[in-house]
Amino acid sequence: MKKSTEIQSLPIINISDGSEIGKVRSLVVNPEKGSVDFLTVEHEDWQISVRAIPFKKVVGIGEYAVTVEHENAVIDLNEIPIANSLVNKKIRVADARLMTRKGQMIGEIVEFHVDDESGAIRTLEVKSKSDSYYLDSPHVLTWGKDIVIVKEDAAEYFRETLVEMDDVPTPQEAVVMQEAAATQADGLKDIESRQMELLVGRQTAEDIFSLEGELLVPKGSELTRADIQSVKEAGPSVFVELTMNIR
Repeated sequence: MKKSTEIQSLPIINISDGSEIGKVRSLVVNPEKGSVDFLTVEHEDWQISVRAIPFKKVVGIGEYAVTVEHENAVIDLNEIPIANSLVNKKIRVADARLMTRKGQMIGEIVEFHVDDESGAIRTLEVKSKSDSYYLDSPHVLTWGKDIVIVKEDAAEYFRETLVEMDDVPTPQEAVVMQEAAATQADGLKDIESRQMELLVGRQTAEDIFSLEGELLVPKGSELTRADIQSVKEAGPSVFVELTMNIR
């Protein structure tokens, strides 16, 4: 994997004659696929039109350069409407805010990591409060211009370390994992029902907050089913905090 900032500004080398044909100016993200589809090219002689290289035409992304087989890998975006449309969408990813589908703001994306073979965005580096975490791309629902929408439980999958590309599930693998989790969840319904019955009517010994610092249940509250459900939705760690602070 490569950081987006490791790709930007790299020289682009034409393998066929060893010449430099420009530098990488920006990464063009396809929000439908969650991938980098094009690299726009900066060249002093191309000031009027915007030119780019389809990611599939990239031979390799090394420490010092991006390589292509031939100069004809560079295309004029005015001649490729789909590519031009992607550029105009200006999906930047880095600096976008990270929000759950129910409107909880859980951080800001400071960097993203790209599969240097396929262009797929694999991992997001997220700043949440004063800490930084990594989140894998299968948790993303929508790649927006200013806001990236993620699944409701995304914060529960924040990691403190970056894993290698092979350890990150593909979208297809993620679907299989979700289906398996759903099957397991069916078997836990009875347990959750019993948990609910044991907690309803108990009082909280401390204030219970969400991971974002929102007060969910004030100290001394008599727990209702709605209270317990809101705590469950806030995440497992918050639910454990509730169970440890009741009387």
